[in-house]
Amino acid sequence: MTRLSAITPSARAHIGNHLGATRRWAAEGADDDLYFVSDLHAMTLPYNPARLRALTAEMLAVLVATGIDPDRVFVQSDLVRELGALTWVLECTCTYGEAARMTQFKQKGDGRAGVRLGLLTYPVLMAADILLQGADEVPVGEDQRQHVELARDLARRFNSAHGEVFTVPRAVLPRTAARVRDLTDPTRKMSKSAPDAAGTVFVLDTPDLIRRKVRRARTDSGTNVTYAPDTRPAVANLLEVLAACTGEDPWEAATRFPDCGTLKDAVADALIAELTPVRERALHLLSDPAELDAIRKAGAARAAERAAHRLDAALRLAGVG
Repeated sequence: MTRLSAITPSARAHIGNHLGATRRWAAEGADDDLYFVSDLHAMTLPYNPARLRALTAEMLAVLVATGIDPDRVFVQSDLVRELGALTWVLECTCTYGEAARMTQFKQKGDGRAGVRLGLLTYPVLMAADILLQGADEVPVGEDQRQHVELARDLARRFNSAHGEVFTVPRAVLPRTAARVRDLTDPTRKMSKSAPDAAGTVFVLDTPDLIRRKVRRARTDSGTNVTYAPDTRPAVANLLEVLAACTGEDPWEAATRFPDCGTLKDAVADALIAELTPVRERALHLLSDPAELDAIRKAGAARAAERAAHRLDAALRLAGVG
């Protein structure tokens, strides 16, 4: 069984990505699982090409540095020819109504004349990502479940109209991960693209910077430390980050700290211990472009080889191969 997961390099990887996804991929991934950097998905909104290229390399380095087997990683755009061909076939299988009712398009497009067409069609590209690799399961959050359902619909429709080519994937909700909130505003989720980076701890932040960000983290009224997510969300966020790093229970962890200052010191120490090995390995890879490029080329070759027979069959049955 193949599971397929991706991370988009719209900005730098942060601790929410690490604690909630990439660390788990490294620890729990099976031999047939695949992980990729979805750089083409980062093009649906205005972007800087040089920055996208740099972020893609950084994200690939972070995946490998986290402990994911290099044999299971690749970069999406390295299969741009294969994906382009299959995406066109699937776009000719998809209806406008199906694409237009995707929730993310309705939210981000909002009827604006300047919205990019890619924002409408990228769920079909996502379907191509999934179907090209023959994924059985796609772990996604609720916000992406609708896109996997579209991939299922397109796979079934193509198979029914032209012949059995595609595995019909299913969306699976990953097990509950750490809820990492912005350190300066615990009402919002930590985001790669937050306008203010003060509340976001990035995987490649230096130890000194991590400590400064944690020390400046918002806390709730009162100096005592209690785990009460509904009434004291800022302190709860710090405790949850600590618990995710150390494996302890946040309720029990709360009893160890006399005040928020000592809690912040412990959170900073735990994050530095968690991220330092990843940071050092990622920076090593980024400092040696030849090694990272070799990993990337090998990943692209494996992904293309895996996809070749499926794409050839789809094109042939669609009447264009």
